[in-house]
Order: sequence, then C-alpha cells, then structure tokens
Amino acid sequence: MIVRPAHPRDVPAIREMVDHYASRGILLTKATVTLYEDIQEFFVAVDADQIIGCGALHVMWEDLAEVRTVAVRENITRVGVGSAILEALLNRARELDITRVFCLTFETRFFGKHGFKEIEGSPVDPSVYPHMLESYDEGVAEMLGLERVKPNTLGNHRMLLEL
Repeated sequence: MIVRPAHPRDVPAIREMVDHYASRGILLTKATVTLYEDIQEFFVAVDADQIIGCGALHVMWEDLAEVRTVAVRENITRVGVGSAILEALLNRARELDITRVFCLTFETRFFGKHGFKEIEGSPVDPSVYPHMLESYDEGVAEMLGLERVKPNTLGNHRMLLEL
C-alpha cells in the first residue's frame, strides 16, 4: 500500500467511499463538483492499483486545519489504512506549519490513538470567529457550530491535536 496525493481521476473512488459512509450517517455527503474542487486537499491509499482509502486536510486559518472525509473501504478496515492516511495528512499539516489540527467525528477511539483530545466549543480564537463566518465552506460552519448545520453534527465529537 502507498499513500499519495489524490488526482482528479481518483474522485469516482472517493465518491464511492463517501457515499457508503454518508448513507450510514457517518460522513457528510459532498457534491461531486466539491470533491473535484478540493482534490488538492486529499490523499489516497492505493493497493494493487485500487483506491482503498482517502482523507483530506482543509486549512481553516493560519494555525488551524481540519482533517476531513477520512474513509476506508468497508472490507479493508482495521489494517492500518486509516492510520496511514491520517499520518500523511498530519505530515502535510506540519509542512504547512499548522500547529493545531481539528476533527469533528464519531470515531473518538481512532483519533484518540493518534493524540487527538476531545474539546468543548470551537478551537477558534474569538478574534478570528467573525472572519471565519465569512467562509462559504460548510465544514467551517460545522466547526463553528452554526445553527443551520446542527442536524449534520449531532452526536459528533470535537477533537483537537496540537502538533
């Protein structure tokens, strides 16, 4: 298995994994056009020329990024694919001098094994909050806990890793 930056041609495989987990309420669905627009944020795990996992790192502010859309093919779980993807995303965060990585997740044990800690509230400094409200990104709205996205985040846990 190798983990590499995603290519536009990987979107159909990413779409399939996102749809699988979104149908179970584990991941949020994303428009296909959004996956293409955000492809530079994604890494994929590849084994025998098949995409078996994906994940994205979305920079939110000078020192903060969010790990998003971490998914592994259902028949390949628990063999380290998700961990390898997360490590690639965290290495990318370090390359960008990001010092804090956030996630909104049901998978607290997985992220906890990688050093993420549950937090209350927003990981954003109050002085930054008004600027982030200007974002069109739904993930930012979820991170900020805006009312319009509350149904999407019910039951999720906010976790943060200090790099």
